[in-house]
Amino acid sequence: MKNPLLLPIATAAVLACLMGNAAAQTDTLKKVKDSGTITMGVRDGSGAMSFTLGPGVYTGFHVEVCERIIADVKKALGIQKLDVKYQLVTPQNRIPLVQNGTVDIECGTTTNNAVRQKDVAFAPTLYVEGVRVAVKKASGISSTSQLFGKTVGATSGSTAVQQLRKLKREGTGGDIGEMFAKDNSEGFLLLESDRVQGFIADGQILATLISKSKDPAQYELLDQVLSVEPIAIMIPKSDPAFKKLVDQSVLAIAQSGEAARLYDKWFMKPIPPNNLKVGLPANALTQAAWKSPSDKPMEAYDVK
Repeated sequence: MKNPLLLPIATAAVLACLMGNAAAQTDTLKKVKDSGTITMGVRDGSGAMSFTLGPGVYTGFHVEVCERIIADVKKALGIQKLDVKYQLVTPQNRIPLVQNGTVDIECGTTTNNAVRQKDVAFAPTLYVEGVRVAVKKASGISSTSQLFGKTVGATSGSTAVQQLRKLKREGTGGDIGEMFAKDNSEGFLLLESDRVQGFIADGQILATLISKSKDPAQYELLDQVLSVEPIAIMIPKSDPAFKKLVDQSVLAIAQSGEAARLYDKWFMKPIPPNNLKVGLPANALTQAAWKSPSDKPMEAYDVK
């Protein structure tokens, strides 16, 4: 015979579990509506994707995409005013700042991978990047096999560090020295000053840094692609309502052709502050992402 006294206890336990799960969910839309503000995570030197034009002024491909998403959030919430606060993030703190609610939507150059998906969520990808190596032409380095016995730089907290370690493990030509920078600008400075003989980063970041350098003709990108990575907008995990709205907004940007227009604006035309062109046409994977946007991680992509 079942003890009737155990039933309320069991029911209470189930309810407590359900309440715990509910409490674990984030409600970004409620927070935004109640506060009248939304915080955008931005980078100050992530190529044409997200960069600064001066104190408190940020722009770039992903920043503009986020501005369109925020406009849709404002419309969906039915509020007349929504203030946007900018929070400068780094490769080292961007994920924790999204996790703890400091940042509502991160609009830099974050790779969507399986490990990160355990901690945060991602919007559908509008830009698929190839991680590559920048070198000085005068170095005579034409392939990654010639980096052994030399020193290579990468930005701490970025997936470029993983690619550098992978390159070292898989090589047979000796060792590769490592030198890490706090951000991409500092990393490229290592290459400019000959402290490293190669700098690993997203191809568009490298192309942008080269275009802004004192003598772009000194540099080139090695042909080898170390990894194919979907660069996506990061949002809090366990917030289905916010993710659904963000996903719908990104899908509309892709389907309307706006993604292609924004790409042309930031990568094929002169951009501020110096009106220089990155000159990086959209690759086939990026164009495929516009046709069928998804939030699949980099592990679902193959290096071609």
